[in-house]
Amino acid sequence: MTAPEDPLAVALFSEMFAADQMLRNRLGRALPKGMELSHFSVLNHLARATGEKTPAGLARSFYVTRGAMTNTLNRLEWAGYIHVRPDWDDARRKFVSISPAGRAARDTALQAIVPILTESASEIGAERVRAALAVLREVRQRMESEQ
Repeated sequence: MTAPEDPLAVALFSEMFAADQMLRNRLGRALPKGMELSHFSVLNHLARATGEKTPAGLARSFYVTRGAMTNTLNRLEWAGYIHVRPDWDDARRKFVSISPAGRAARDTALQAIVPILTESASEIGAERVRAALAVLREVRQRMESEQ
Protein backbone atom coordinates (compact mmCIF):
# COMPACT_ATOMS: atom_id res chain seq x y z
CA MET A 1 0.00 0.00 0.00
CA THR A 2 1.38 3.40 -0.95
CA ALA A 3 1.26 6.36 1.40
CA PRO A 4 -1.42 8.94 0.63
CA GLU A 5 -0.12 11.99 -1.21
CA ASP A 6 0.08 15.20 0.80
CA PRO A 7 -0.28 18.00 -1.78
CA LEU A 8 1.12 20.64 0.60
CA ALA A 9 4.26 18.61 1.36
CA VAL A 10 4.75 17.76 -2.32
CA ALA A 11 4.35 21.43 -3.28
CA LEU A 12 6.82 22.57 -0.58
CA PHE A 13 9.54 20.16 -1.65
CA SER A 14 8.87 20.71 -5.36
CA GLU A 15 9.44 24.43 -4.85
CA MET A 16 12.58 23.77 -2.82
CA PHE A 17 13.99 21.45 -5.50
CA ALA A 18 13.17 23.89 -8.32
CA ALA A 19 14.65 26.85 -6.43
CA ASP A 20 17.77 24.83 -5.60
CA GLN A 21 18.28 23.85 -9.24
CA MET A 22 17.78 27.37 -10.54
CA LEU A 23 20.02 28.92 -7.87
CA ARG A 24 22.80 26.40 -8.49
CA ASN A 25 22.59 27.09 -12.22
CA ARG A 26 22.65 30.87 -11.81
CA LEU A 27 25.43 30.90 -9.22
CA GLY A 28 27.45 28.39 -11.23
CA ARG A 29 27.41 30.77 -14.21
CA ALA A 30 28.49 33.70 -12.01
CA LEU A 31 31.45 31.93 -10.41
CA PRO A 32 34.94 32.58 -11.78
CA LYS A 33 35.99 30.42 -14.74
CA GLY A 34 36.87 26.90 -13.66
CA MET A 35 35.29 27.17 -10.21
CA GLU A 36 32.34 24.93 -9.45
CA LEU A 37 29.78 25.52 -6.73
CA SER A 38 31.17 22.58 -4.76
CA HIS A 39 34.63 24.20 -4.86
CA PHE A 40 33.26 27.52 -3.63
CA SER A 41 31.28 25.79 -0.87
CA VAL A 42 34.38 24.03 0.47
CA LEU A 43 36.52 27.17 0.21
CA ASN A 44 33.84 29.20 1.97
CA HIS A 45 33.59 26.59 4.74
CA LEU A 46 37.37 26.51 5.21
CA ALA A 47 37.60 30.33 5.16
CA ARG A 48 35.10 30.55 8.01
CA ALA A 49 36.47 27.60 9.97
CA THR A 50 38.83 27.77 12.87
CA GLY A 51 41.72 25.42 12.26
CA GLU A 52 42.22 22.55 9.89
CA LYS A 53 39.57 20.03 8.84
CA THR A 54 39.83 16.39 7.86
CA PRO A 55 38.50 15.18 4.50
CA ALA A 56 36.11 12.85 6.35
CA GLY A 57 34.84 15.72 8.47
CA LEU A 58 34.28 17.85 5.39
CA ALA A 59 32.40 15.00 3.71
CA ARG A 60 30.11 14.75 6.75
CA SER A 61 29.57 18.52 6.81
CA PHE A 62 28.49 18.53 3.15
CA TYR A 63 26.57 15.23 3.24
CA VAL A 64 28.64 13.75 0.43
CA THR A 65 30.67 10.57 0.17
CA ARG A 66 34.34 10.55 1.07
CA GLY A 67 35.10 9.82 -2.58
CA ALA A 68 33.19 12.88 -3.76
CA MET A 69 34.96 15.05 -1.19
CA THR A 70 38.35 13.59 -2.16
CA ASN A 71 37.64 14.51 -5.79
CA THR A 72 36.74 18.09 -4.83
CA LEU A 73 39.78 18.41 -2.56
CA ASN A 74 42.09 17.05 -5.27
CA ARG A 75 40.85 19.71 -7.69
CA LEU A 76 41.22 22.46 -5.09
CA GLU A 77 44.72 21.30 -4.20
CA TRP A 78 45.72 21.15 -7.87
CA ALA A 79 44.49 24.75 -8.26
CA GLY A 80 46.57 25.80 -5.25
CA TYR A 81 43.50 26.78 -3.23
CA ILE A 82 44.06 24.44 -0.30
CA HIS A 83 46.90 22.79 1.57
CA VAL A 84 46.63 19.11 2.44
CA ARG A 85 49.06 17.71 4.96
CA PRO A 86 49.40 14.35 6.69
CA ASP A 87 48.55 13.92 10.34
CA TRP A 88 51.94 13.46 11.96
CA ASP A 89 50.43 11.20 14.64
CA ASP A 90 48.28 9.03 12.33
CA ALA A 91 49.57 8.61 8.77
CA ARG A 92 46.15 7.39 7.60
CA ARG A 93 44.60 10.80 8.25
CA LYS A 94 45.06 14.15 6.51
CA PHE A 95 44.32 17.76 7.39
CA VAL A 96 43.02 20.43 5.02
CA SER A 97 43.36 24.20 5.25
CA ILE A 98 42.69 27.07 2.87
CA SER A 99 45.68 28.71 1.17
CA PRO A 100 46.06 32.46 0.56
CA ALA A 101 45.21 31.82 -3.11
CA GLY A 102 42.12 29.87 -2.00
CA ARG A 103 41.02 32.72 0.24
CA ALA A 104 41.44 35.17 -2.66
CA ALA A 105 39.49 32.86 -5.02
CA ARG A 106 36.72 32.52 -2.43
CA ASP A 107 36.56 36.30 -2.00
CA THR A 108 36.39 36.82 -5.78
CA ALA A 109 33.61 34.24 -6.06
CA LEU A 110 31.73 35.81 -3.17
CA GLN A 111 31.86 39.20 -4.90
CA ALA A 112 30.30 37.59 -7.97
CA ILE A 113 27.43 35.80 -6.21
CA VAL A 114 26.48 38.16 -3.37
CA PRO A 115 24.67 40.59 -5.72
CA ILE A 116 22.52 37.72 -7.03
CA LEU A 117 21.60 36.59 -3.52
CA THR A 118 21.06 40.13 -2.22
CA GLU A 119 18.84 41.11 -5.15
CA SER A 120 16.57 38.11 -4.70
CA ALA A 121 16.30 38.52 -0.94
CA SER A 122 15.66 42.27 -1.10
CA GLU A 123 12.91 41.83 -3.70
CA ILE A 124 11.15 39.34 -1.42
CA GLY A 125 11.59 41.51 1.66
CA ALA A 126 13.40 40.99 4.94
CA GLU A 127 10.33 39.95 6.94
CA ARG A 128 9.28 37.27 4.45
CA VAL A 129 12.88 36.05 4.10
CA ARG A 130 13.15 35.67 7.90
CA ALA A 131 9.89 33.68 7.96
CA ALA A 132 11.02 31.43 5.10
CA LEU A 133 14.42 30.98 6.71
CA ALA A 134 12.81 29.72 9.91
CA VAL A 135 10.80 27.14 7.98
CA LEU A 136 13.76 26.03 5.83
CA ARG A 137 16.00 25.75 8.91
CA GLU A 138 13.42 23.55 10.62
CA VAL A 139 13.12 21.33 7.52
CA ARG A 140 16.92 20.96 7.44
CA GLN A 141 17.10 20.16 11.15
CA ARG A 142 14.40 17.50 10.81
CA MET A 143 16.25 15.94 7.88
CA GLU A 144 19.51 15.97 9.85
CA SER A 145 17.89 14.26 12.82
CA GLU A 146 16.60 11.48 10.54
CA GLN A 147 20.12 10.75 9.21
